[in-house]
Amino acid sequence: MAHGYLLYGPFALLGPLRDSDVPAIAGLIGAVALVLILTICLSLYSGANISTPVSQNTAPYTPPVGLSTDEGWSEFAGSFLVGGIGGAITAFLLSSYLPLLSSLVAGAQ
Repeated sequence: MAHGYLLYGPFALLGPLRDSDVPAIAGLIGAVALVLILTICLSLYSGANISTPVSQNTAPYTPPVGLSTDEGWSEFAGSFLVGGIGGAITAFLLSSYLPLLSSLVAGAQ
């Protein structure tokens, strides 16, 4: 969820619609669109049937066994999509209800 959560801020605060009436919604749509594009790229990579083994000389780390199959990559891409959209929606809701949350924390005077 962290990737969707962290993508929301730059789109909402630095995006081209930051001075309009809807910067929060534009940030949400931008973050969700980028996560969707990255998920499509993951799906394309999994379908490319690249099966070169990782050299132990350059990487002492062995990748997970699940990423050696198309089904594992598909599951990874699906989790990436759900987590990214969930993180972007969480960031949107937190920024939308920030005055309410701060009044609850401050004691609601």
